[in-house]
Amino acid sequence: MTQAQSTDTNFAETDFNLLEETDEADNHTSDATATRLSLQFQLDESYIGQRIDQVAANVWSDFSREKLKQWLKDGHLLVNGNIVKPKYKCEGFEQLTLDVELEAQTTSQPENIPLNIVYEDDDIIVINKPVGMVVHPGAGNTTGTLVNGLLYHYPKSAELSRAGLVHRIDKDTSGLLVVAKNLEAQFALSRQLEKKSVYRIYDLVVYGNIIAGGTVDQPIKRHPVDRVKMAVLPGGKDAVTHYNVKERFQNFTRVQARLETGRTHQIRVHFTYIGHGLVGDQVYVPRVRLPAGASELLEDTLRGFRRQALHAAKLGLVHPRTREDMMFEAPWPEDFTQLVEVLRTENKAY
Repeated sequence: MTQAQSTDTNFAETDFNLLEETDEADNHTSDATATRLSLQFQLDESYIGQRIDQVAANVWSDFSREKLKQWLKDGHLLVNGNIVKPKYKCEGFEQLTLDVELEAQTTSQPENIPLNIVYEDDDIIVINKPVGMVVHPGAGNTTGTLVNGLLYHYPKSAELSRAGLVHRIDKDTSGLLVVAKNLEAQFALSRQLEKKSVYRIYDLVVYGNIIAGGTVDQPIKRHPVDRVKMAVLPGGKDAVTHYNVKERFQNFTRVQARLETGRTHQIRVHFTYIGHGLVGDQVYVPRVRLPAGASELLEDTLRGFRRQALHAAKLGLVHPRTREDMMFEAPWPEDFTQLVEVLRTENKAY
């Protein structure tokens, strides 16, 4: 099993805070299990004049506005203990109470798929995903996904949106991701991602020579013609990638990147944009770029590396229950290690 580590494994029993590291965190208390959700939230003057359905959708953003409206009508979402209409205008300082029995949130089926679990407790699972595993079922990938494996490993994840997922990594990217085991943890982790406080480090190998580290701050949206691709385009979502050079070869560079945002294909798109596409990327660099005079070993290695050279190596977060800082690490998979070793011997920098 791939080795990984956490900086903290001893937790004190403390109450959850759903809005981790926000100004509203101290106003938020809860008492929940994976099957029944009971939450309270104390409003302040910033909510005066806003419709209650809009406020609820902001506070509990993992639920759709329509579902929250229905819970208001059914009496599962109360304001100061009273049923109100969705168009109710907040006066400030009301207390919201959400008490609801959760139905299954996914139709995916559990499958006995081995999972490389780096860390697990009552609230989170940290997984080192192998190359080739799809995270979430979709068109053409209805079985064999991480979600299918999670449903078998922890059946109560069926009661959570996206089986507890709060972020994803591409099918052909290896490495770490965290999954929530209850709604409290899912809300807290989602908020950390929104606040850009989750620490995500990726190792990658790109074509060409990058001289120094830097930052790519360019918006990303769906490619207007090739819908499989994302692209740097005006009007896209903000996307920021910081990077440092870790090792230089004659025609390639090993880079470490830190995600500030988490857009689809972000690292792959940003490095293609600056002229240094990832080795093996079948979407953004479909043709293998062989250096002049490449040895047979180097050529075979590059032609045989059929996935983007990208690995989610480090993951740092605040534990949703204890608020402890946690850092996890996962070493390179075998194919990535072999690629780097061949470049060290067959493409050494002058």
